[in-house]
Amino acid sequence: MWGTYASDGASRTSAMIDTRDTMTDDAAFHFPPDVFDAVVDAVPLLVRGKKDVLTFFQGCGVSRAYLATLEPWTHKDSAYSKYHITREILINLNALGDGGLAARRQVIKRVSEFDNFSTCYPDNQLKAQGAVAAVAQLVNKKDSFTRMQLAHEEEQRKHRDMKQAELRSKQERRQALEGVRTDLFQLFAEKDAHRRGKALEGVLNRLFQTAGILVREAFVVTKAEATRVIEQIDGAVELDGRLYLVEMKWWSDKLGRAEVASHLVSVYGRGDAGGIFISASGYHDSAVADYTTALAQHTVVLVELREIVEMLTSEGSLVDLLRAKIHEATLTRQPLVYPLGSS
Repeated sequence: MWGTYASDGASRTSAMIDTRDTMTDDAAFHFPPDVFDAVVDAVPLLVRGKKDVLTFFQGCGVSRAYLATLEPWTHKDSAYSKYHITREILINLNALGDGGLAARRQVIKRVSEFDNFSTCYPDNQLKAQGAVAAVAQLVNKKDSFTRMQLAHEEEQRKHRDMKQAELRSKQERRQALEGVRTDLFQLFAEKDAHRRGKALEGVLNRLFQTAGILVREAFVVTKAEATRVIEQIDGAVELDGRLYLVEMKWWSDKLGRAEVASHLVSVYGRGDAGGIFISASGYHDSAVADYTTALAQHTVVLVELREIVEMLTSEGSLVDLLRAKIHEATLTRQPLVYPLGSS
């Protein structure tokens, strides 16, 4: 910079501010020190006279009123050079903050895209080309850094949004499970067996849904030519891509062969479908034996309601519970096992 001033035939005065001590890389300034100095080097080479410097910046959108205050600097007897004038204008543009953003951008655009070097003094044409190339190189470098920085910030934003969405999802799931747990525990005080059994279907269906398991609620199957019900199913769920017919009963006594037979018939009649039976009162050996036989052809498991209660109390996962029971039943050919520690 010092050599550049000397080449224009004027010396810097002590009153001039060295912006290299005051400039920052704050994006609001748009002219960080290296770009600032490169523009100061370039503009005086692109124009022939001091007044042309003012004209150049006026074309970039710099206020005419402000440029008029620098008119005295353009007089022949002025000690200020084209470089002094350029530096002073850029300092002012930086000081305007957001208000000078449009003009600052236009300055960068006009300098970095300048290509008519025939208007320069002949001795300055090669210098001007080099100065313009220097500005363009700095701008491209900073634009690339800015793009990388913006991409990084966008990635961080997406990561934060995903984390927040995940936290919200967990909170909503926790609240939903709390509601299921409360409603399930209230059923233990219900004296009407029929009402309690129907309510259990609804509560457990909500539990399946909260666990992310696809659910089809209770439905009936009738003869095509009549309205006679030939089959009633409490529900069906899809777990790991496989369909399981679900039956649930809240009786006071253990369930035997007769009580589970209709569920097994429904499973047998549906090819690769599996079966999940949920009982609040446990199972007789005869029921367990029939499901053990069924395991040779279908994946069927017996679940006790207390297992679900324990899972809810410990804030466990229904999916993990069912997967573990299905896995054990498949390996051991035992439909009633307690893989998660129940007994």
